[in-house]
Amino acid sequence: MHIGIPKEIKDHEYRVALTPEGTRILIQAGHRVSVESHAGVAVGFDDDAYRTAGATVATTLAEVYAADLVVKVKEPQADEMELLREGQMLFCYLHLAAAPELARELMARGVTAIAYETVSGPAGGLPLLQPMSDIAGRLAPQMGALGLLTSHGGNGRLISGMPGIPPAHVVIIGAGAVGMSAARLAAGMGARITLIDRQADRLAHAETLFGTRVASRFSSPDALATSLAQADIVIGAAQIPGRHTPRLISRELLRLMPHGSVLVDVAIDQGGIAETSRPTTHSAPFFVAEGVVHYCVTNMPGAVARTATDALTHATLPYVQALAAQGLAALDTDTGLKAGLQVHAGTITHAGLAQDLGLS
Repeated sequence: MHIGIPKEIKDHEYRVALTPEGTRILIQAGHRVSVESHAGVAVGFDDDAYRTAGATVATTLAEVYAADLVVKVKEPQADEMELLREGQMLFCYLHLAAAPELARELMARGVTAIAYETVSGPAGGLPLLQPMSDIAGRLAPQMGALGLLTSHGGNGRLISGMPGIPPAHVVIIGAGAVGMSAARLAAGMGARITLIDRQADRLAHAETLFGTRVASRFSSPDALATSLAQADIVIGAAQIPGRHTPRLISRELLRLMPHGSVLVDVAIDQGGIAETSRPTTHSAPFFVAEGVVHYCVTNMPGAVARTATDALTHATLPYVQALAAQGLAALDTDTGLKAGLQVHAGTITHAGLAQDLGLS
């Protein structure tokens, strides 16, 4: 099969879908790989590294999109959409619940779109979302600490505190992969932490890992209101796979947060946890609404692109190998990969996504 790896063009997105080593493995299996020139330069993989692996280095985007299977990191941007064609397979993060226009465009073009974020593993879980969720969770307290700086509109509190001065209070909503990673980093930074979730087993697991360093609360309107009123940093880490993130923080709830506190909405790529959230970029990551600093970057792991690229290739390569070897038949032999299918032959093929988009 002909596999195309384009250079990511989203704002400050430096990840690349496959490392040269991953590319070499595909080529040794008999596949042809076209990598757009400079696709991996920002993370230390120059064109010669891909040539040495056996890939063709393409000088135009059109050469890459001539492939049968396009593997990338983030959803196609406007310039890329024009090159997609009927019957072509697209394998990447899509987050279509928050992007209805993109979903309709993929349907209109007859693309077979398989989303990393809803591929499931043999034992459950989301193996292609997990590594990026882990990275985003580890970044979230750092971005929250940055937002607290007075120069960004924050309240000027140091997240760790110092002798005689208490640390910042970090409230994490959601104890999944993002939330647990955020709690680990926030604890390491010396913050006071409250972790909120609906599931008792998740909160018990957090207590086992962190002990008294993390206080836990069952999710409820009262728990959210009282926690937000005392928070310096709120990390939105709730998600429903493939669905629009539940809007747990209304504008009224946000107004309870102290002036100059920070909301890090990690769930923004699925629509966001707060009514006031809107997508931002690494170029302009912060904005202030209702006196609260918001960080809503939709591609957070792109900030640590080398680590993210290595982790992503490790996770996705077995699935890319299966698609390259079997085509769509790979979905029949792997129900977890089939769960990633979101658009095919002009229709939505993921029930939850269809419900969010109001489509059949």
